[in-house]
Amino acid sequence: MDGHFQFSRDKAVYVNHYYFYIDDAGFGPLFIKVCSYAPWGIKLCLNGHEWAKRQLDRRGIAYEALDNGFLSCSDPEKLQQICDSLGPEDIERVFRKWLDRIPLPLRPEDRHAGYDWDLSIWQMEVSLTQIFDRPLRGREFFEEIIRDNLDLGRPDRVQLIFDRVVTKKTPGEFRTRGIQNGVHPSLHIQYKNFDLKQYFKEGRGCRTEGTFRNTKDFNVNKGLSNLPYLQKIGREINRRLLEVERASHNSGLSGDGIQRVVQPTVTEDGEKAPALKFGQPRVMALILALTMFQYLVNGFHNRDLRASVISNLGVGEEQYTASQMTYDLRRLRLKGLIFRPPQTHRYFLTPHGWKVARLFTRLEARVFRPAIAMFTGDDAVLPFPSGHR
Repeated sequence: MDGHFQFSRDKAVYVNHYYFYIDDAGFGPLFIKVCSYAPWGIKLCLNGHEWAKRQLDRRGIAYEALDNGFLSCSDPEKLQQICDSLGPEDIERVFRKWLDRIPLPLRPEDRHAGYDWDLSIWQMEVSLTQIFDRPLRGREFFEEIIRDNLDLGRPDRVQLIFDRVVTKKTPGEFRTRGIQNGVHPSLHIQYKNFDLKQYFKEGRGCRTEGTFRNTKDFNVNKGLSNLPYLQKIGREINRRLLEVERASHNSGLSGDGIQRVVQPTVTEDGEKAPALKFGQPRVMALILALTMFQYLVNGFHNRDLRASVISNLGVGEEQYTASQMTYDLRRLRLKGLIFRPPQTHRYFLTPHGWKVARLFTRLEARVFRPAIAMFTGDDAVLPFPSGHR
């Protein structure tokens, strides 16, 4: 005889939660969410900026708030010290304080017997807000940043910002998203479950913020004790993004500086430095290869750069030989675009080299390539026939 079991419910049943919205003297607004079902999970949500404001108020330090940030402060150095001092002990203290005051599923004797809650980090945000003296110029600068860095989500560039090697097995979609909310654009870069966002805040400041949604993406467990280490990782990610954008934005060179690159020159040691002529396919492929972001951090070997140049040229290895690569490396070194530390075979891009590489690639992508496409396309302006003006 076969047994049969069937179960159905007429309507959905949702887990009940109880929210306690609290205005804490030290932390400001926060809330605690308590689940009424075993094992009675608890969520604590608080804001470090609100905590910093309360600390400034206690010390009598004047400031002007900017939503989740600060527009100005009479003692910015003290403000930074306060922000740096927030640690796991402060969060644990306020958590235990309110567990003793709100009704909970576990009785006091249950908790004394060892049945209690431990905090872990399920979501954490680390931010940096830079205020502009001239908001209009700040908005122009930020929109230029978005246009220049739409390819930061590519795997080869993501690994520079997040200081993590990205392989084919790395989960997640590596992309950059530009989101327009009304007239407020924002830039989003994703690595696994981490979201790095940048936007122009309230028309006054450039806001860079990274959100950890799974600390294990960075080989860190979720224990609250790891808060300082995650803060360090988040600040380094924000800093690297800003450094990449600053280098990308500040790529101007003087006329003399450009001439020294595109014309043959002689170094102070009397060595002849062959020209790197703008527009030559081999030179442009070489310069483009230098802009690969992983080379900025770890440098590159002859074979690394050669593989990139071959890919940019779209030719086989026999058409761009190792000896040609050696010649080009010498040209780059004598022009001051790269350097090689003593007793190594690894090259690094110089700040001057980074500016030249960015300027050349920008000119080709934004000026010369569109102009050539326009004049060679179907809608190009044809020359006047002979005998007509």
